[in-house]
Amino acid sequence: MTIKEVSDKFGISTDTLRYYERVGMIPPVTRTSGGIRNYTDTDISWVELALCMRSAGLPIEAMIEYVKLYREGDSTIPARLQLLIEQRNSLLEQKVQIESTLERLDYKISRYEEAVKTGKLVWDDDKKCKYNGGN
Repeated sequence: MTIKEVSDKFGISTDTLRYYERVGMIPPVTRTSGGIRNYTDTDISWVELALCMRSAGLPIEAMIEYVKLYREGDSTIPARLQLLIEQRNSLLEQKVQIESTLERLDYKISRYEEAVKTGKLVWDDDKKCKYNGGN
């Protein structure tokens, strides 16, 4: 595949693909005899792995180290990356739940603030909140 085809397939720019190769996030891409990048299935697998690592939020330096280890025969890298992606997804789910809870709390607080402003809620001498009926 050409660099343009790979770029279109993954929705990333050709400049990004060249950058991934240049800094070592993917190994040097297979070249034709004329030196043109010819992405083989192996090269595409490396691009997919790089995209997975990026989606896991790994810093570029860590990605480069993972690629080096994997090229040296460490076969645990994909499993470790999958674990990182799962942890990230779990944290994102927790973030959504926390944001939802905060929204509900903000709503409740605003209702209480409104009740206090209108005099429906008052504090007695013992610092206890009581319903005043708006009087």
